[in-house]
Amino acid sequence: MVSSIAIGRMGKEEDERTPPWLKPMLRAKYFNSCSIHCDSNKSECNHFCLDCRGPALCPSCLIHHQGHHYVQIRRSSYHNVVRVSEIQRYIDISCVQTYIINSAKIVFLNERPQPRPGKGVTYTCEICCRSLVDAFRFCSLGCKLGGMERGDPDLSFTVRFPKATQMNQMYNHIRGSESDESTTPKKIAKTTQMFNRLMMGEGNATSSDDEATANNLSPSTPPLYNDRNAGRRRRKGIPHRAPFF
Repeated sequence: MVSSIAIGRMGKEEDERTPPWLKPMLRAKYFNSCSIHCDSNKSECNHFCLDCRGPALCPSCLIHHQGHHYVQIRRSSYHNVVRVSEIQRYIDISCVQTYIINSAKIVFLNERPQPRPGKGVTYTCEICCRSLVDAFRFCSLGCKLGGMERGDPDLSFTVRFPKATQMNQMYNHIRGSESDESTTPKKIAKTTQMFNRLMMGEGNATSSDDEATANNLSPSTPPLYNDRNAGRRRRKGIPHRAPFF
């Protein structure tokens, strides 16, 4: 028998792995007419604010949510979807089947039960038994959430950026080293010399080393190429037809 302390610990871990706005986003009602901007041409509620966690919003309602994080919900085969490029900034969508619709990669929000699995199906959703195209575990974000609620410790919606953090640290280190080199006595003396030449009226204040470097970096002039026959097309020959029998 599971104690209440263990249940509370599991609930706390689930909250840490799941953002607080995910369930409200999955349960929200989309593509209804906005009650406030019903007279507008674009009164369809197809946006969700991740900061407010309220009902779906229309494009006119987004004016009051400036600076907030929101995603746009779309429709595909009468089901709600969201683009991967928008949602993967906030949650980890691994183990969820993705699809390409209208040249954009999307993911479904909620489960899509399938009464009869197709013949020869290799992969199916672990929650709703939906047929999957690739080797994924779930067909939607809601099904992945259901897998987490079953107690799978390997699932999480938390986004981790270990490589990005290391790259930012390296970038800041390089910027710091460049700023240190710019203040060395050699750099200061060179800058002062160039400034003095400009004040004395000399037209070219660059040193010979800089000129050599500029000449080495500048691309050479490409050779002129003028072919009169380049624009002409080769004339097609006489077509050979198959004999009649």
